[in-house]
Amino acid sequence: MQSYEKLLLENKAWAQEKKSFEPGYFEKLAKDQKPEFLWIGCSDSRVPADIIVNAQPGDLFVHRNIANQIIATDFNSLSVIQYAVQVLGVGHVIVCGHYSCGGVRAALSPQRPDLALVNKWLMHIKDVYRLHRDEIEALPGEQAQVERLVELNVIEQVRNLSHTSIVQNAWARNKRPTLHGWVYSIEDGVLQQLVTLEPGAPIDPLYRQEQAAG
Repeated sequence: MQSYEKLLLENKAWAQEKKSFEPGYFEKLAKDQKPEFLWIGCSDSRVPADIIVNAQPGDLFVHRNIANQIIATDFNSLSVIQYAVQVLGVGHVIVCGHYSCGGVRAALSPQRPDLALVNKWLMHIKDVYRLHRDEIEALPGEQAQVERLVELNVIEQVRNLSHTSIVQNAWARNKRPTLHGWVYSIEDGVLQQLVTLEPGAPIDPLYRQEQAAG
């Protein structure tokens, strides 16, 4: 049996089990989605959003990319954020990074000539490192430096999220969503909260959008 065939068999077993316990489960799920949370996480296969918070299908609207970044020119993530905030009306947006992140570790190394596109993506994490270079380099050992950059990257991405017109407009009009920065430890499976921005939290004037009158 091929590995992908096992996935298809597991899917059938899962669907049958769900229907046996709750016959109308999929009919109910198919009607609509009203998630309370947008989860922006890392693509790392060891950090599945729904599993680590014990969520059910329909609880989380999820976007994942390398090192959980929010970049002003990335229309993919911005489209997800806009739909989640403006259409689904989520009350919370969670940016979740994780320790032992390969993307963050790679950002501390010279660019690899065989990974041109990845290099461009990691450039944004290199910028976070550059902004906090003194703090990071004062830490003893590479591992401690990588883990601190993981945390700082999450905090910076939450700030990036607050700088978007999508979030600022939602704050002004609807007093939502609350923004959260979390970090996950693969070694013990526990999440830690790093930062929370409530609607209307202070924003550097350089990034503040003027609200239209009326």
